[in-house]
Amino acid sequence: MEKQRMAHTTRHYKKDSHSMSDFVPHPFLLSPHLMTIVPTFIPRALHPKNLPAGEKCIIEVASGSSVLTYVHLQPDHKNRPTLLIVHGLEGSSESSQVQGLGIKAMSQDMNVARMNLRNCGGTLHLSNTLYNGGMSADVIAVTRHLQKAYGLKEIYVAGFSLGGNIILKAAGELGEDAVGLFAGICAISPSIDLHASVESLNRGVNKIYELHFLRGLTSKIRQKSVLFPDRFDVEKLRLVKTIKDFDDIFTAPDGGYGDADNYYSNASSINFIERIRVPTLIIASKDDPIVPFDSFLSDKLKTPFVTLLAPEWGGHSGFLGARSEATGRDRRDRFWAEHRVVAFCLCKNTEGAE
Repeated sequence: MEKQRMAHTTRHYKKDSHSMSDFVPHPFLLSPHLMTIVPTFIPRALHPKNLPAGEKCIIEVASGSSVLTYVHLQPDHKNRPTLLIVHGLEGSSESSQVQGLGIKAMSQDMNVARMNLRNCGGTLHLSNTLYNGGMSADVIAVTRHLQKAYGLKEIYVAGFSLGGNIILKAAGELGEDAVGLFAGICAISPSIDLHASVESLNRGVNKIYELHFLRGLTSKIRQKSVLFPDRFDVEKLRLVKTIKDFDDIFTAPDGGYGDADNYYSNASSINFIERIRVPTLIIASKDDPIVPFDSFLSDKLKTPFVTLLAPEWGGHSGFLGARSEATGRDRRDRFWAEHRVVAFCLCKNTEGAE
């Protein structure tokens, strides 16, 4: 039981029993790799299939590029806070984490929007480009669309892994201008230093994750080459052995970065976080096998607008607990980070109403 002692780092967050409860990992998942992998196969107490049917919304984010977002509205949606959720690398709006967080937010009377990054969720035909970790403008465009099309006034944005990096970058880029657009930002296991995360993927047993991501990324190139034969050369795939190879040959040039190193330097949110001016929650485990925790020790995170919850355990976006402190219908659900995000949004919503 000693190994399960609760420990985390916290900064600048209103303490209450629900939002600040310490993470106690499931006793069988103390390995960071098990904690990363196993939760993807565990069903939520409120099954994602219970998520009410949403409106299928195709939103233009740039010339020649649109993204698919599913919008789930409460009956009195204009008077309710909204949670926009962004998935991670090679995920989609159908990812278990996205749907799990979505159903939790809906159960707390929030509106929910599940955004697919470019080409994800079966949308290869909607964009003549690839997606990358620096596409903060897409999140900004989707948020503005939600405001204009549905009259939503209080929009929180949550992101997992690469999606977390994107939303943090968006908030930092906007600075003071984010006030009025984003009510708050919640990033779970965000890859805030892309250099460090890519290097981590290429080490030891982590290559299993790298191969998993590469299968999806290279498959997209093959499919895109059929849709846009003048833009994507499948012959170059034979040169790809690592994520960095892929980014050097495809992602960076496509995104206008030139090469992978320039892409990582310019798209990493660690270089934007200190400019964030809206309430922000970052959840990052100290044993994350993909995103090195050292990234979160940077002085750039020492801002009154950013809260860091850093449990000793949690893996990469895993955070399956030994227990759940939730109440009501989702009391059996042990996905701690998802509960923390909803609690953070409701806390800020209450503060704003006072």
